Amino acid sequence: MMKPIYSLCLLAAVTLGACSARKDLQPNITRKAELWLTTPDQSSLLAKQNTQLNFGDFSNSNPTIEVNEQLTYQSIDGFGFTLTGGSATLINSLSAKEKEDLLQELFSSKGNGIGISYLRISIGASDLSSDTFTYNDLPAGQTDVNQEKFSLSREMKDLIPVLKRIVAINPSIKILGSPWTAPTWMKDNNSFKGGSLKPEYYESYAKYFVKYIQAMKAQGIIIDAVTIQNEPLHPGNVPSMYMEAPDQAKFIKTALGPVFKREGIKTKIIVYDHNADRPDYPITILNDPEARQYVDGSAFHLYGGKIDALTEVHNAHPDKNLYFTEQWVGGPGNFPEDLKWHVSTLIIGATRNWARNVLEWNLAADPSYGPHTVGGCVTCLGALTIHSAVKRNVAYYIIGHASKFVAPGSVRIGSNSISGLENVAFKTPEGKKVLIVANTTDHTQNFNIRNAGKILEANLPAGAAATFVW
Repeated sequence: MMKPIYSLCLLAAVTLGACSARKDLQPNITRKAELWLTTPDQSSLLAKQNTQLNFGDFSNSNPTIEVNEQLTYQSIDGFGFTLTGGSATLINSLSAKEKEDLLQELFSSKGNGIGISYLRISIGASDLSSDTFTYNDLPAGQTDVNQEKFSLSREMKDLIPVLKRIVAINPSIKILGSPWTAPTWMKDNNSFKGGSLKPEYYESYAKYFVKYIQAMKAQGIIIDAVTIQNEPLHPGNVPSMYMEAPDQAKFIKTALGPVFKREGIKTKIIVYDHNADRPDYPITILNDPEARQYVDGSAFHLYGGKIDALTEVHNAHPDKNLYFTEQWVGGPGNFPEDLKWHVSTLIIGATRNWARNVLEWNLAADPSYGPHTVGGCVTCLGALTIHSAVKRNVAYYIIGHASKFVAPGSVRIGSNSISGLENVAFKTPEGKKVLIVANTTDHTQNFNIRNAGKILEANLPAGAAATFVW
């Protein structure tokens, strides 16, 4: 167990000279809390602190985070990563014992597991697959409108075996499928890069989604939700496909929604799946009464815009859900800055703006940031670097600070915003309270946590992330 690297001013545990002045020298201790800490110097990495944390009765002049479980917001679906094709290949290349130990660590909520509860996977290749492909690639000039040649065969070597083991470890894990492109014979440029879906293939592409969901179910893998298109306004990736909001709305209301309904598909339909600088995109679709009836919600990335754009969409359509589905760490990474920004902006910021999940991109890469397609991301740092050994990078700890403690079905509860002490609070299905705090300043911060009339006093080093559980 790592030693605590900071002091916790608790009346019954330290001398009065080390703490702020108090009115009551004998607090009425009613509850105890645990603290898990990650520091920018990596001396503590999601480590439980061996410090007694007690709520009591006292007062001081420190800023106070008020946790109010009477104020409730959205339910939480989970926290996790994108399991890219390349990630699956790297994990599947490990020895049987190494692979099992790693998957238990990632997806189990027991022992040392971080309890990943939500995964995004690509429907066909993403740019972090070793090559471009879809599940219905045909020779030039051929078509297959009924999807009779649909096949998951390209996934049977790595992705599906890894997913089967993950589902065995965590049967309730939620899985989101996102396509980077439709089969090229459906597109106006017949290319994996860019181009748009031809309207005459809307019905066929809807059948492609149905075939995918059914084929995965036959493998024991339930697809909880799909997005229509990864980054529909970014046609420069490989693979990619361009799709404007009116076209996505038309595809949903004339093809995907009705076909899902006809085939009894319960998988959620989520729109957009791109940057927060264009909240008008999902709002446009949700403003369409024919399309919105089929839509569960909207998904966002944050390579552009501000995280509070999610609240703009929530305010426009409060009956629809919000998801945060992708953010990369650019290699080689800057651990202190990446930790501070991702925890404060995504784990805290996205959930404070109504997101039901937070997913980092991507789960695993090799030391050269591969595998990736020609034209795909060449500097995407995985949460894990897998080569001769497994190295845990900053995204592992970013997600772990939430996934390990905030189980699916938890509800975000009230906590006040304090500049420099970004925070978010949850109540778990078991009734525990979880408070995630990021010190975004360049100095140690002394602060209080108040809940149900009792106070806990703590301090947090500059740039550190902490999860309190009681």
